[in-house]
Amino acid sequence: MDHIENRIEQVVNCILDDYSLGRQIDRIEPFSSADKEIVIDIVEKLLRIVFPGYYRDKNYRIYNAKHNLSMLIEDITFNLNRQIDLVLQRAGMKAEDAAEASQKICLAFLDRIPKVRAYVQMDLEAFYEGDPAATCYDEIIYCYPGLFAVTINRLAHELHLLNVPMIPRMMTEYAHGATGIDIHPGATIGKYFFIDHGTGIVVGETTVIGDHVKVYQGVTLGALTTRGGQSLRGKKRHPTIEDNVTIYAGASILGGETVIGHDCVIGSNAFITKSIPPCTTVSFKNAELLMKQRCDSPNCSG
Repeated sequence: MDHIENRIEQVVNCILDDYSLGRQIDRIEPFSSADKEIVIDIVEKLLRIVFPGYYRDKNYRIYNAKHNLSMLIEDITFNLNRQIDLVLQRAGMKAEDAAEASQKICLAFLDRIPKVRAYVQMDLEAFYEGDPAATCYDEIIYCYPGLFAVTINRLAHELHLLNVPMIPRMMTEYAHGATGIDIHPGATIGKYFFIDHGTGIVVGETTVIGDHVKVYQGVTLGALTTRGGQSLRGKKRHPTIEDNVTIYAGASILGGETVIGHDCVIGSNAFITKSIPPCTTVSFKNAELLMKQRCDSPNCSG
């Protein structure tokens, strides 16, 4: 037994020595950065606000909307304020400035929840209208990973717009881990967004998606290259998808200058790095990319 204890002490000392090398991974500051578990808890409480009849806290003995909402808002405000404070200080802001800024940001974010819920309602309608397998709205809210991921992304996007570091990405990575759908909180997504199936979808940071867009599993809206590294930060690296576009499974659309025009249909496994004009059907057959412009959409002329 003494031998085991001595070996454990040797291992501990060895690892402590390794911590002393001064690398990024050696930092030991457990209370000076955002807490992932707290952020996930905030997300789950926000989902109760967005869907009050679906994500109820089972511990509530009496369901009173005002009372329960007040408790949720107080809890979210306290914890989110603290987490924002920490990441702002981590980003270099002075403690007193971070405390003031975090409170303003937290309240501004909470004010935006009705706007987020309005978008989520439109997404829900798009899911129902776009999927004949959906039997009811309840099924979509309870069972569809796409709506789960998009809802969290819409919440995270509002924090991103308020210039909150780290936390929005932690939120969307929680959704990514749960669903296999990877949407960066910086992506701009329009109304009535529908993800069908969803597994393996990637939407990059500077992607812009219009209204009434439908995306299937395995789609990548990504960058052409990341060889420029940090020098590319802040530049438009991901595509723009205009209104009423359908992108089928496995398609890859890459590049910040790539624009998919309105009312296009992008076929499965297409690999696109150049802009596509409106009302075009793109298909990939026998290793050849085929394009055909259509005139059957009321939004197309000619």
